[in-house]
Amino acid sequence: MANLKEVKQRITSVISTQQITKAMKMVSAAKLRRAQDKIIQMRPYSQKLTAILNNVSAASEGATDLVYAQKREVKKVLLIPITSDKGLCGAFNSNVLKATNLAIREQFVGADITVMPIGKKSLEYFKKTSYPRIEDYSTLFLNLSSDAIREAANYAMDAFVAGEFDQVVLVFNEFKNVATQFVRTEQFLPMAAVATEKVTVETDYILEPSREFIIEELVPKALRVQFLKAILESNASEHGARMTAMDKATENAGDLLKELKLMYNRTRQAAITNEILEIVSGANALAGK
Repeated sequence: MANLKEVKQRITSVISTQQITKAMKMVSAAKLRRAQDKIIQMRPYSQKLTAILNNVSAASEGATDLVYAQKREVKKVLLIPITSDKGLCGAFNSNVLKATNLAIREQFVGADITVMPIGKKSLEYFKKTSYPRIEDYSTLFLNLSSDAIREAANYAMDAFVAGEFDQVVLVFNEFKNVATQFVRTEQFLPMAAVATEKVTVETDYILEPSREFIIEELVPKALRVQFLKAILESNASEHGARMTAMDKATENAGDLLKELKLMYNRTRQAAITNEILEIVSGANALAGK
């Protein structure tokens, strides 16, 4: 059995850890609220923009040959795994990395893989692999701004148009609620046509200067919004995952404290009993003289 000093040191250590996890939970909760508001506001905008684009494109009767929708034989693939800069968020990062490796093994067998990691955890992982990397945007979350996200999206779009890659795929966590995030492997380029369950009446848009010009302007904007949405989804999911992980860690620290305090009391009682026995034995020995 451990002595009193060792048990007391462990209790002090667990209490300190519990205070840290509580503080991290509170910080994540505050950040989650802001991140959740952003993604909730972004979703309707993204859906409406996509709906407008589909209505306009459907009426164009294929007059416009979109460079972002060109399908080519998949020989070169750009994978964009989006993780966090920090750990202590449960399986948040490992799930994205597992999904990325699964896509490489099953979907892109024989293709040349290039990785554009976003987030320090993603960069650290793929530095240990042999895949070519584009590291310019790995620190995107250090200063999360629309300009930085637009720059990363533009790089992927320009590289696809230039023929450097035949397909661009995003891997990220989609936010559902505080306790639930889903890993998504989403094709970014070429653009996939949005399937509709039933034929809808075309909205009568008045387009100036021309329908083709509007489509060419809307498509890059829609792609940037899609990229921004993936980043915001991942950001909200990170804070939700960390909040949940820290809440669980705080509970576990509380359970461990109960066990350690029980052990401390038992050890203390045993020590007191031994001292009493020693005193009684000494008294008896003196009386026997």
